[in-house]
Amino acid sequence: MSLLQVIEVSHSYNSKKLFKSKDTSNKVLHNISFSIEEGTCLGLLGTSGAGKSTLGKVILGIQRPQQGQVLFQGYDIYNADKITKSKIRRDLQVVFQDSYSSVNPRMTAERIISEPLENYEKLTLIEKRKTVISLLERVGLNEKDLKKYPNQFSGGQLQRINIARAIALKPKLIVLDESVSSLDMVTQALILELLSELKDDFGLSYLFITHDIKAAFSISDKIGVLEKGELIERYDSKDQFFKSQHPAIKRMRDSILAEHPRDRSINRNSSLT
Repeated sequence: MSLLQVIEVSHSYNSKKLFKSKDTSNKVLHNISFSIEEGTCLGLLGTSGAGKSTLGKVILGIQRPQQGQVLFQGYDIYNADKITKSKIRRDLQVVFQDSYSSVNPRMTAERIISEPLENYEKLTLIEKRKTVISLLERVGLNEKDLKKYPNQFSGGQLQRINIARAIALKPKLIVLDESVSSLDMVTQALILELLSELKDDFGLSYLFITHDIKAAFSISDKIGVLEKGELIERYDSKDQFFKSQHPAIKRMRDSILAEHPRDRSINRNSSLT
């Protein structure tokens, strides 16, 4: 049995247009199905407006889909009983793109990381502190950072704290929603390396939602491509992706810049804004 199963999920947002009496329906997701196995990472690629964020919310239990099911460890996350939902919340964690808006600015790093421990574990103050220090060290920080506030960290450091919080309960699956896209290239590489190490060390599974092809291939075992709310392609290797003749995939490939500026060329058919 797969760890996560997304089965024929569709969702639309209704919006009222000015001077029109009838609501219009904006279909964001259409008949999406895929699965994630334990210990693997599925990279979900898509441009802005492809439906990635909505799909992430659906999987996290934040946005109930109008059609379809999301099964986590065999349980329907929207129809499970209270006890099962609590277990799902423990085993399914998330790291968002904006590291600063993901935390309470009035909380220290120690409090941020200890939040899930307080909700699910019965630890003494000494045990909780030791656990938090261990988590900080595991993501490349140290005990001196315990009492610091979010504004005292760089974006990359604060994202490490968000990751520490996400792994605190040793979850089964972490949804990484554009979790490195706001970081500079060097910090991105370091965070991706950390995520890969944690995946191996803890036996984690990831759903890595991104628009960045290079980031996706650096960490993912398989790749899915979302385009206008549809999962148009799935690949088990880089070769399959780079050989695809699908127009949307070709546009994505064309958007990848060469490593050195002298090897880059401008697509003359594209408009510049």
